[in-house]
Amino acid sequence: MARQKSKHLSYIHIPSKIIPFHHSLLFKSLKTSPVQTIQFSTSPKLFVLLLFLLLFLTIQLGIRLPFSPVPCSPLFSNAATSRQSTHLWQGLDIPHNISNEFWKQPNGMAYRPCLEFSEEYRLQSVVMATNKRKYVLVVASGGLNQQKLEIVDAVVIAHILGAALVVPILQVNAIWGDESEFSDIFDFEHFRKVLAEDVQVVSSLPSTHVMARIVTDKQIPLLRSPQQIRSRYLKRFNREGVLLLRGLNNKLSKDLPKDLQKLRCKVAFQALKFIAPIMELGSKLAARMRSRGPYLALHLRVEKDVWIRTGCLPGLSPESDKIIQEQRKLHPELLTGRSNMSSHERKITGQCPLTTLEVSRLLKALGAQSNTIIFWAGGKPFGGPAALQFLTREFPNFYNKEDLALPDELTPFENKSSILAAIDYIVCEQSDIFMPSHGGNMGHLLQGSRAFAGHKKFISPNKRHMIPYFLDPTLTESEFNRIVKSLHENSLGQPELRMDGARRDVTAYPVPECMCNDTDTRSTV
Repeated sequence: MARQKSKHLSYIHIPSKIIPFHHSLLFKSLKTSPVQTIQFSTSPKLFVLLLFLLLFLTIQLGIRLPFSPVPCSPLFSNAATSRQSTHLWQGLDIPHNISNEFWKQPNGMAYRPCLEFSEEYRLQSVVMATNKRKYVLVVASGGLNQQKLEIVDAVVIAHILGAALVVPILQVNAIWGDESEFSDIFDFEHFRKVLAEDVQVVSSLPSTHVMARIVTDKQIPLLRSPQQIRSRYLKRFNREGVLLLRGLNNKLSKDLPKDLQKLRCKVAFQALKFIAPIMELGSKLAARMRSRGPYLALHLRVEKDVWIRTGCLPGLSPESDKIIQEQRKLHPELLTGRSNMSSHERKITGQCPLTTLEVSRLLKALGAQSNTIIFWAGGKPFGGPAALQFLTREFPNFYNKEDLALPDELTPFENKSSILAAIDYIVCEQSDIFMPSHGGNMGHLLQGSRAFAGHKKFISPNKRHMIPYFLDPTLTESEFNRIVKSLHENSLGQPELRMDGARRDVTAYPVPECMCNDTDTRSTV
C-alpha cells in the first residue's frame, strides 16, 4: 500500500516534506570552528565577543537557535487547531493537477432543467390537494439508492391514483441492519413543501383511516403503465381508502407521459434532500478533497456480495475465486442473472464489475496522471487492502471517507449504512469527475444528478467493447490506450437522449423530458 492509516490522521495524509532546520548549519559551524578549543572560563571577554557574533549571525542570516521557542515550520504550530481547519494545507507545496484533457468537462449544449408542467397536470394536482379520502403507504426496500428510486415512483403512483402519500417507510435491510427512518436521512419538511403542488404528503394516516382495511399488493408486475396502475388498484382503493405497496423497484414503466417524467425528476433531484447534519459532513469531506485540487470520485463495486450476485470472479487469487464460487453454490438465489453463463462469458459480455487493475488501466488510458486525487466510495473490498493495491500503487492520492474524517466525525453514524452511503453520495456528487466500476442504483442516480446539474463529467465504462482489449496481451500500452480512449469518446457524460422504449429511466437520462435548451433536442443530441 502507498500509505498507512492512522487514528490521528487529519483530513488527508500529507506526504512527508524535507524541512530545512537552519540551526543544523549552526552546529556544523561550531564543530569546525577553531574557537571550539578555547577555554571560555579563562577568556570571559572572548566569550562575550563570540556570543555577540553568534547573535549577529542569527539576525543577519535568519539562523534559528536550537533553543528557539519559534517552530521552524507552520506545520507544527498550534497542532490541535491545525487538525480542525484547512489551514493545514497553507504554505505547502501541494501537487495540484494541472489542466489537461482528462479534466475537461463535456459540452452540455446549454441544457438546463425544465420542469414546467402542463395546465391539465396542474388542474389535476389542485383537485388532489383537497382529497382527504385516499392514502398510499409505501415500504421502500434495499439500500439507500434503491430506496430513493422506489420513493420517486411512490410519489408518481400516488399522483396517478389521486391520493395522498404517507411518509415512506424504510424497510430494515437484512444485510446491514440499518433501522434509520425517512426523517433520519431525508429532510421531511423540504420533501413535503417541494411536492406541495404535485402530491399531498402527510406524516401519518389520519385517525379516520387507522382502522381501515388496507389494500396490499406484494406482487406488482414489472413496468406497469399509468392505465394498468389505475385498473389494478382504483376500484378497491376508492372503496377502502388505504393502499399499501411493497417492492416498487422497476414496477412502474420507464415510458410515462411527459408530466409524470418531470415529476420523477422533481422528486429525485429537488425533493429528496438529505438532512442538514448529513449534508454538512458530506460537504466538509468534499471540501477537504477539493483543498488539494480537482478530484475524481470512484464507486468501486468489489465487495464480496457483489461478486456473488453478479456471477463473476474477483481474480485476486485461485483461493479468493474458490471462496466466491463456494458461496454462490450455497446461496444460488443471490445470483441476479439466472443463466448458465460461465464467469468468463459474463466478463467478455460486459456483465462483470471492473477489477481494480482494470479501473487503473482505464483511468491511465483516459489520461489520468499519477498525482490524480481520488475519492473512492463503496463497501469493504473482498480481499482487504490487497484488493486495492493496483489502484493505490498507480494513484497514491487515494482516499475514502474514513481517511478524510476527523476523529469522532463518523462516530454518530456507526451501524447506519444508509447515512454513510449518503455521505459517500454527497462527496461523489461534488466531484469534478465520477466513474462507477459497475452499474447500480448509486451510479444511476449520480448519472442523472450530474446531467441535471449541467452535464458534469461522468465516465461510463464501455465494458462490453473494451474487455477483449484488456485480455489481449499482444497490445502495446500506447495502442491499448488509443483504443480505450476512442471507445469512450461518447461516454463522458455528454447530453444523451432517453429514447422511448429503451427502458432507460429518466432519473438517469433527464433529456429531453426534464431538460431543454434553445434548440430542438431531438436534432441536437
